[in-house]
Amino acid sequence: MNIALWIVQGILGAGFIFSGWMKAFQVEKAAASWHWVKEVSRGLVLFIGIAELVGVIGLIVPQAMNVAPVLTPIAAFGLAAIVLLGAIFHAKRKEYREIGLNLVFLVLAVFVAAGRL
Repeated sequence: MNIALWIVQGILGAGFIFSGWMKAFQVEKAAASWHWVKEVSRGLVLFIGIAELVGVIGLIVPQAMNVAPVLTPIAAFGLAAIVLLGAIFHAKRKEYREIGLNLVFLVLAVFVAAGRL
């Protein structure tokens, strides 16, 4: 089970590093890839990106270093909340294509949170 959790944590980490980095540091590139970025404030996009990057740190580092590993499921629940809110946002905008990826990441994050509790 530990190996499966680490694999999922790695997948989540890679996905959130990609999306968080684009939202936090490459907003123009993010706007070209995701149309919703053009229609919300730059501050909101930056906030989401930084929250995702901080979440990745919390997802990996505490468990890997065995320092306050209770932070890993908390970070996983936080990332799950981000993607759940993203799915709701996309549903309201009728952007159904984006919801599928949100739901996959939601399930993976909840799996890590439950497995690490």
